[in-house]
Amino acid sequence: MSYAIQKDSSRRLTGLAVVVALHAALIYALIHGLARQIVEVIRQPLETKIIEEIKAPPPDKPPPPPPPRLTTPPPPYIPPPEVQVQVPVFAPTITAVTTVKPPEVIRIPAVVDAKTCDKPPYPPASLRAHETGVVLLSFLIDADGRVLDGRIERSSGYRRLDEAAKGGLALCKFRPATIDGRPERSRASIEYVWKIE
Repeated sequence: MSYAIQKDSSRRLTGLAVVVALHAALIYALIHGLARQIVEVIRQPLETKIIEEIKAPPPDKPPPPPPPRLTTPPPPYIPPPEVQVQVPVFAPTITAVTTVKPPEVIRIPAVVDAKTCDKPPYPPASLRAHETGVVLLSFLIDADGRVLDGRIERSSGYRRLDEAAKGGLALCKFRPATIDGRPERSRASIEYVWKIE
């Protein structure tokens, strides 16, 4: 085996000399107490002072509020005077006297019979949903017995049943009310009971 010989030994010697010089300086410092002098410089008493807190100057006083705006007060309310006018009271005057009794008016109410009316078909959607209830309808019977102006007074709780009852009522015909034998318009009401049988 062959080892390569370093040709530049002067560099090596320089590095060695620097290392020896540093060691010598360190030994000299330890012997002569250089480290102790550094510690004593650091250990000297420290001088402290208490500094008072500087208070901020008091804030300026806020400006006074602006004076209230003066407005003219509303004019005083003076109620109008109460004036009482007395109306003369006259006794009713009798213009004619008769001994004949006026004829009695014979009034017969309309005959509302649900049996004379075809019951409307059960709405299929209500049948599937098992909806039941009672609808109260109010209506006007014309002089010829036809139903005019049907209204729902109390709902069954289901709109389909209410509308079906109202539609069925429009197909009904009843005996109209009479006064002295003459037919006249009158109001009546009827209940439709919806139940699944």
